[in-house]
Amino acid sequence: MASGDIAHHLVNWTIGSGFWTFDLDTIVMGWIMAAILVITGMVVGAKLQTSTPSGMQNWLEGVVDFIDDLVQGSFPVKDPLIAPMAITVFLWILLMNSLDVIPAYLPGIIAHWFGIAEFRITPTVNLNTTLGVSITVFLVMIATNLRVKGFGYFKTYLTHPFGIWLFPMNIIMSLIEEITKPLSLGLRLFGNMFAGELVFLLLAMLPWWGELVMGTVWSLFESLIIVLQAFIFTVLTVVYLGMANMQDH
Repeated sequence: MASGDIAHHLVNWTIGSGFWTFDLDTIVMGWIMAAILVITGMVVGAKLQTSTPSGMQNWLEGVVDFIDDLVQGSFPVKDPLIAPMAITVFLWILLMNSLDVIPAYLPGIIAHWFGIAEFRITPTVNLNTTLGVSITVFLVMIATNLRVKGFGYFKTYLTHPFGIWLFPMNIIMSLIEEITKPLSLGLRLFGNMFAGELVFLLLAMLPWWGELVMGTVWSLFESLIIVLQAFIFTVLTVVYLGMANMQDH
């Protein structure tokens, strides 16, 4: 595979132009992963076993217990919103990330059979997805701050970190601190997943035996990255929402 072919497989299936460009492959695969998550939850919930849970119920209960322990162990607050949102974020990002183990050039080849010029199957290699989720977390964090602290929340913009007499500098510093939260959250996930996709494409330039061996090795390593990135995103979500629930002193 030549360098031009690599660039070819980094193009989304889109409609529109300019600001109103929609990445249809990202939207479709993101909604499919969300539907799988919702349907799986409904099916498992309809067949709950209280005595000896097994299979998917056992795995989901493990995830719920893990996230619940993470929330309770991180902050001494009781907010019924944090754990459900953290679980949703973790499972949805995990499902979207898991598509990255599919070699990036294969979806494009299959899409060509249906007359679609380009198709990128992993939503989290698209900055629109990662920033969209991180901005949603950020907006929930702002709403939680207002719910817990009222409009006194904005007082921190005037007094933190240098005191009230330097409030212009405080406003600038606080805005930078707040804006970097969703940016770092989204860019970290995007960067790691995009790098994994590039490695798969570079491995496709090897002979078939090298692609088979190195592709298998990289797939195993990428599986760890997939889980780790979903976990890091979830931990930071818990931290941001937990801090929003704490009263300033």
